[in-house]
Amino acid sequence: MHPRLIFHALFSGIVGFACNVSAQSFTKVTVGPVVNTSADSRSENWIDVNNDNYPDLFISNGPQGGQNNMLFLNNTVGGFNSVTGDTIVKDNQPSDGATFADCDNDGDVDAFIVNWYNTRNMFYTNDGGGNFLRAASTLDTSGGYCETASWGDYDSDGLLDLYVTNSAGANKNLLFHNDGGNAFTRITSGAMVNDVSDSRSVNWTDIDNDGDLDLFVTNESNTNEAMYRNDGVGVFVKITSGILVNNAANTMSSSWADYDNDGDLDVFLANDGGSNALFRNDSAFVFTKITSDTVSHPNTHSFSSAWSDVDNDGDVDLFVTNSFTAPLQLNFLYLNNGDGTFTRIGNTPPATDTDWSYGCAFGDYDNDGFEDLAVATCRYNGTDRPDLLYHNDGNANCWITIRLEGVTSNKNGIGTKVRLKANINGSPAWQMREVSAQTSYCGENDLRVHFGLGNATGIDSIKVEWLGGADEIFVNQSCNQFITITQGQGITEIKKNEIRNKLTLFPNPATNFLEINIADSSGKTGISYEIFDTKGMLIDSGELKNFRIDIAGLPSGNYTLVLKSKLGIDSKQFSKSHQGY
Repeated sequence: MHPRLIFHALFSGIVGFACNVSAQSFTKVTVGPVVNTSADSRSENWIDVNNDNYPDLFISNGPQGGQNNMLFLNNTVGGFNSVTGDTIVKDNQPSDGATFADCDNDGDVDAFIVNWYNTRNMFYTNDGGGNFLRAASTLDTSGGYCETASWGDYDSDGLLDLYVTNSAGANKNLLFHNDGGNAFTRITSGAMVNDVSDSRSVNWTDIDNDGDLDLFVTNESNTNEAMYRNDGVGVFVKITSGILVNNAANTMSSSWADYDNDGDLDVFLANDGGSNALFRNDSAFVFTKITSDTVSHPNTHSFSSAWSDVDNDGDVDLFVTNSFTAPLQLNFLYLNNGDGTFTRIGNTPPATDTDWSYGCAFGDYDNDGFEDLAVATCRYNGTDRPDLLYHNDGNANCWITIRLEGVTSNKNGIGTKVRLKANINGSPAWQMREVSAQTSYCGENDLRVHFGLGNATGIDSIKVEWLGGADEIFVNQSCNQFITITQGQGITEIKKNEIRNKLTLFPNPATNFLEINIADSSGKTGISYEIFDTKGMLIDSGELKNFRIDIAGLPSGNYTLVLKSKLGIDSKQFSKSHQGY
């Protein structure tokens, strides 16, 4: 396998759940270490560990006897390199969830990884270059049967606190207050650390739009979920009325997003052995359970979930994982119809693969403006399986991706809301995202906030509601770019999309020559090409001349062509046959 390329391979599986719906297309990645390293995996986390503005991928592994976790560094040209020497991948513990954020505000993301089987959890600090050191800490000494954790600044002091869920043993969850300097105090009073339940997922999220982070915890064993309202100065009140907290089930995952674009955060609950459920936020901790939509799927064995606008049309879509019942299970992909309803899609990866899937997360790993998907897979019939990675093939819709940098707020802007207004399909529309260090059970989406913009020609307004700080508004911004907003300093970095060359090939299949067309005329000089087979082996390379490549000497079969220019890279699959051009 050529080390510079880990790209997408041809995938032909087609299943027709919604044959009359034009699904957003994904390509299943079949080469590279992410998808060729077998493990008993649990969590997927998209995090930029070395500050190169490309998300890397951390995957935790959790069999009872222990197994090293995995970190894959983004090589910035569409692939990943496996990290082998760092302490974070040499723990050999039974790990479940993980959460990454800059808890010491020094400019790099740190890590907290939980373990099951009454094994100590693990706290790692980042040295600034993407290297991790396991730190002796109150966090590191807390043991139990922990499921996952999340960083969140509950007292808005600019320092990220930590909540950890527990599903066995003492059955009490853990809360640690960040005192600064990587010192933490364990909080032992209050319902949120004294309620006894088999807890799975946790989200710090501003449920009532009052500017501070509330806490939501899912519970299994036919137990109600737990919701705690933040009343400030460290005081939380448990909410006990309403359908959301009186819907006892075997709930694994909770994922919050504004799916109906009405300005507040709704929640999806994934259930193992019951029905999944979507709850619409009607304000003031009042929710309506949506029972008639396809996302409220009955008799599921679902474990994780993640929201993302995968087709960049201006509303968030939903992915749900399934496992732990025979045979191997299909996962669910739901496209948002824009009217509060969803359509289940079954004619593209990742909805066509069967596996035992656990955690999942979205992140735009090749910075092409469309969010890709990573899915953890578990041991099946005694055999470890490789994880799943899906590249989003994109479309003509516009987008913007925003990285936040807090100053008085925490460095990553965790808990900050970003609202955006743009004219889509002829009508002004608002969207909202909230930055979170745990977006589902065993899943952490890219910390950059991503908005699909459909056919918008520009952005009217971007409003940043900093956690614990003043709001900021930016007007008349362009689409299709990556920007950094630094608290109090405005837009401090703008990077245009320089990845996708809009490449087309013909004929396909081809016999002797492959003709190349690149839609963007500015990228038609200084282009090189590489051809890889389905095993990722480099077959041919050279300078692209006259936009034609001689493939007469290639054996019949399927290949990936990669073009590289000053604009970046693009790839397309093609077939070589004995008949044709």
